Amino acid sequence: MKKNRMGALENGGRRAEEILAFDRKHLWHPYTSIEKPLPVFLVESADGCRIRLNDGTELIDGMASWWSVIHGYNHPRLNNAIKEQVDTLAHVMFGGLTHEPAVTLAKILIEHMPPGLNRVFFCDSGSIAVEVAMKMAIQYSFAQGINGKNRFLTLRSGYHGDSFHAMSVCDPIGGMHSIYKGVLPEYYFADTPRCRFSDAWDESDIDSFENLIRKNHQRICGVILEPIVQGAGGMRFYHPQYLRKVRELCDEFEVLLIADEIATGFGRSGELFGCDHAGIVPDIMCLGKALTGGYMTMAAVMAGEHVGRVLSKNEPGVFMHGPTFMANPLGCRVAIASLELLFDSDWRQRVKAVESVLKKGFAPCNQLETVADVRVLGAIGVVELKQPVNMERIQKRFVEHGIWVRPFGKLVYVMPPYIIQQDELEFLLAGIRKVLEIEADS
Repeated sequence: MKKNRMGALENGGRRAEEILAFDRKHLWHPYTSIEKPLPVFLVESADGCRIRLNDGTELIDGMASWWSVIHGYNHPRLNNAIKEQVDTLAHVMFGGLTHEPAVTLAKILIEHMPPGLNRVFFCDSGSIAVEVAMKMAIQYSFAQGINGKNRFLTLRSGYHGDSFHAMSVCDPIGGMHSIYKGVLPEYYFADTPRCRFSDAWDESDIDSFENLIRKNHQRICGVILEPIVQGAGGMRFYHPQYLRKVRELCDEFEVLLIADEIATGFGRSGELFGCDHAGIVPDIMCLGKALTGGYMTMAAVMAGEHVGRVLSKNEPGVFMHGPTFMANPLGCRVAIASLELLFDSDWRQRVKAVESVLKKGFAPCNQLETVADVRVLGAIGVVELKQPVNMERIQKRFVEHGIWVRPFGKLVYVMPPYIIQQDELEFLLAGIRKVLEIEADS
C-alpha cells in the first residue's frame, strides 16, 4: 500500500509538472506577460474558504475569486441547482423564447432593487453589462431625437471593465488602459471624490463634477460611476453625500445615472447595494460578479421603466443588443440559488462581523513605514502601500504563509467570502501582516 501510494504521488507530481509546463508555454493569464510570466499555482479543489493546491497546500482565500464567491466554494445548494438544471435545459436562445429560471431570477432581482428598477436585461459579464448600460444611455438620447447628446461623465480613479467602451470610462491616467488613448472615445472626468466615507461632508467635493455637468450637459447622455466604493481603480470609499449630489445634478440636467454595482452589489459594502448608503435610485444599474455566487459568468442590467419606454416607443423601436448566451438557464438557476441563499441568511450581520475583524486585524499595519493608508468598509479591507508591490515575490510569500491574496499596484486588499469564519479571517490577516513586515525589511 505504501509503495502504491508513493507511486501515485510521483505520478501526480509528474502530471502537475506537465500541466504547469503546458500552461507556461501556451496559456495567457490576465495582466501577465508571456515573455516573463508570473508563476501560477495549480489548484486541485476548493471548499468553503479554502483553496487546495495540487501539492496539498491549503490556502485561506481572501479574494473570493475576484469578489464573486460570496458563499464560498463547493456549496451544496449551488452545486445542486446546476445539477438539477442541466438535466432539463442547459441553454436556449433568448430571442423569441423564454424559460422559468430567467423569469424567476428577474422576479427576485426586481423585488430587491431600489424602487423603479423593474426592467431586466441579462448579459454575459460585468464588462458587457457596462457596455449594455452605455448603449442604453446613448440610444435613450437618440430615441428622443436629441442630436449630439452621446457623451459620458464619470470619475477619476474609477474602473468599469476591460471591454472596449468600458475602458473609455476607466481612469484615463492611473488606470490600466492609457495605451489606448486616441483610440477610445474621450469623455469627461470629474476629480476623484476627496471626502472619505466617514468624514464630515465638504460641499466643495462636488465642485469638479458640478462644473462639468453644468457646462456640458447638452452633450452628456449619462453619468456612470461606482457607488461609494471605487474598486480596481484605487479601492477608495467616498462619502454618501457625494452620490446624493450626483443624483440631484443628473435630475436637474436630465442626464441618466448609471450605477456600476458589479463589485458592490449584494452586500459587499455593508448595504445590499452601494446606492443604498445614499438612499438614491439610479436610472440604470449594472450587476455581475456575486450574482451567481461566483459559479458562472453572468450579469444583468436593471433599468427604470422610463428608460425602456423611451427606447421602445421611438426609432429604432428596439434595444440594439442581444448576446448569444443571454439568460443562460444554468446561470439563471445558480443565480436564483445564490440570491435565495443570501436572503435566507443574516448576511448583514455576517458582513458587519467581517468588517469588525478587518478593522482590528489591519490596524497594526498603520505602524509599518511602508504603509500609506489602511481602510475598511463592509467586507472590504485595504492596505495601501507607498510603493507598488513586487508581484512575483509577494505572491509567493503569501502562499508560503497559507493565504491567497492577489494585490495590484500599491494595494494589498481582501474581499473574502461572507461565510469566512473568524479564525480563518484572523489567520488571513496575520499572514498579510507578516508578509508586509517581511517586505518592509527587504
